[in-house]
Amino acid sequence: MGYGDVWMERQLLHTQGTRTWRLESIWFPRSDEIAQCHDRMQRSAETMSSESERIRWSHKSLDDLRSFWAGHIEPALRHAGHELDDRPTYHDLLDVGYGGLQDALREQHELTLTEFLRTVGFDDADESDGYPWGIDDETTVHELESYIRTLDRRRNLAESTIRTKRSRLATYARLYRDEHGRANLLDRLTTLDQRADEIERVLAVFDELDRDLDSDESKLRYLGDVSQFYEHLQRRGKAAYDPAETIDMEYGWDRPDPDNAALSSDQVRQLYGAVDDPDEELLVLALCGWGLRRNEVASLHVSQLVLEGDDPHIHFEERKNGPGTVALIYGSETLSDRIDALGERDREWNGYLFPSRRADSGHVVGETIQARFQRVADRAGVRVRSESPTSKMGRRFWYTTYLDSQKRLLENLDAIAADQGSTDPSVVLKNYLSETERRRYRRKYMRERLAKAFRTA
Repeated sequence: MGYGDVWMERQLLHTQGTRTWRLESIWFPRSDEIAQCHDRMQRSAETMSSESERIRWSHKSLDDLRSFWAGHIEPALRHAGHELDDRPTYHDLLDVGYGGLQDALREQHELTLTEFLRTVGFDDADESDGYPWGIDDETTVHELESYIRTLDRRRNLAESTIRTKRSRLATYARLYRDEHGRANLLDRLTTLDQRADEIERVLAVFDELDRDLDSDESKLRYLGDVSQFYEHLQRRGKAAYDPAETIDMEYGWDRPDPDNAALSSDQVRQLYGAVDDPDEELLVLALCGWGLRRNEVASLHVSQLVLEGDDPHIHFEERKNGPGTVALIYGSETLSDRIDALGERDREWNGYLFPSRRADSGHVVGETIQARFQRVADRAGVRVRSESPTSKMGRRFWYTTYLDSQKRLLENLDAIAADQGSTDPSVVLKNYLSETERRRYRRKYMRERLAKAFRTA
């Protein structure tokens, strides 16, 4: 028996009220009693849902609704574990069986849920200054506002950048409403069984953007901001997937920006063959093989690394696009060897992969990574448009290689698509392969491409 069994016993005693327990004498229940307890709790939840359906919302005055909130809804939210430091959402109300409140407010009292919640003490001081999102879905507006606040507080973005991102998201939400009747962006994100339908809905919106916007660069920026919003919902546990994840594969969009030059596979091979020591080897691998930014390489610490198991990766508490992980698809053995060497060389090693005794931070800075990378490039004789390549071009090599791997995956799904009576292999990718399978195949093709680029013999 474990901690969970003790918790279940306490719930049983509390709900039944037929026994007592003392801290110094905790009784562990039998499995049949746990099952009985679970059945009672489930019946209780069903009863609560049934009772909420019988509420005659249309017969309640606004004062009645405020009293009902204080006496029933708010206690139910607390009991269900919802934090009430932030304003509850419509989905929170659905969780406890009181979703009918929103319709009653709109139909009987011409109030939104937000307006009503202000009258019962949820006047959110962090709301933006009345930004006109142009949609009436309370949950979507709440989550969009929450995301914008996250950008403002944690990303150190310029105010103009935040305004631009907010404007793009508002345009997307309005187009979604125009296409589908409501801007209910979150309703079909909680379970994977609606994934295929929601991808089609999002694709319909991007069909409109594809027609309305002039440049591929603008279309890709909209896609980037929309996908980052969905990723934010995933990190918060409010979405099971990102429906915009593979949208770029549906179009022939290309960035014409001449500054977006990337290293070729041959150039990476030349760089890797020109390294003089393990530091330079790790540096080229981190920039070109893992797609890290130069500042991320400079501050890389052993505590971020997960090298055991089937999914070696680097964890970042904070990146430009938020917290996340970077898969070590290639080169994890080289990284392990480097960690061992640093630990053996210096018993007081501080854990940074590129340490510096002179820096207060304990590690080198991004400019140092850039300078070292360019020294390797000079030694290798690598030039891009007659100039010494920058570390950013190594990161772009990673992205172009990843996209090429995606295309190769689709090419290999052609036969399966034909068997399913479809001419579009992306249908197989989206509808017939699980997320685990998609990830495994993508990484397989990516690993092959990286191995070819870093092969020097």
